[in-house]
Amino acid sequence: MGFLDGLRRGRESEFDSGSAATNSIQLTKRHSQVSLTKQGAATGNLRINLSWRMRTSDIMGTHRESLLRHPFKALKPPEVVGHSQSMVNVDLDLGCLYELQDGTRGVVQPLGGFLGDVNGPPYVKLSGDDRFGSASGETIYVNLDHKDAIKRLLLFAYIYDQTPAFDRTHAIVTLYPSNGPRIEIGLDERHPQARSCAVLMIENVKDEILVRREVKFVYGFQGELDRLYGWGLQWGRGHKSKAER
Repeated sequence: MGFLDGLRRGRESEFDSGSAATNSIQLTKRHSQVSLTKQGAATGNLRINLSWRMRTSDIMGTHRESLLRHPFKALKPPEVVGHSQSMVNVDLDLGCLYELQDGTRGVVQPLGGFLGDVNGPPYVKLSGDDRFGSASGETIYVNLDHKDAIKRLLLFAYIYDQTPAFDRTHAIVTLYPSNGPRIEIGLDERHPQARSCAVLMIENVKDEILVRREVKFVYGFQGELDRLYGWGLQWGRGHKSKAER
């Protein structure tokens, strides 16, 4: 398995109601699926955002001052801050494996510059590559006005270059449908050595658009996710150039 997988060009139900105050649905292991069709949100552009942050205790390491010398520090919660380049080299990427009804398969991801197209096939587009976990994060748009052309979409996240493990980045993927509450999926399960995570599947099942939580961590990269879900693409070793970063 390569350091990162880059696609070789030319080959290509139930849910938690969430909080009324936050107007969100949290997909969990127990309640893992929601129908966009049933909530009247299977049209327009579906916005899918990946954001992350870290505690300063994670950034600075695991060393803690003695509680005997500073007993009140135990009562103070760890500070949560956004990433910056000066703090730590953090780079999570958001991608999407797609399969259309006509059998076309491929990937949308920052690596390799496969940014997609929202108005033409695959009707999936990545807005850009956020290297440091800014407030905007990374965003993929899915044009559900063309849902009849879409068979399935696997949204995934992967760690690029010396980034701490998923359980230290406090990553969250949020879907913003055209109607109804946003949908949230946290990636905070403890898998210290995992480099990639299949986050969610969007499927067109008998003209119903379903969103299903996956949250399956793997120790490889896109090629391993491909094999896990049977996409059948060909992958090779890849990296980001300075321009892509």
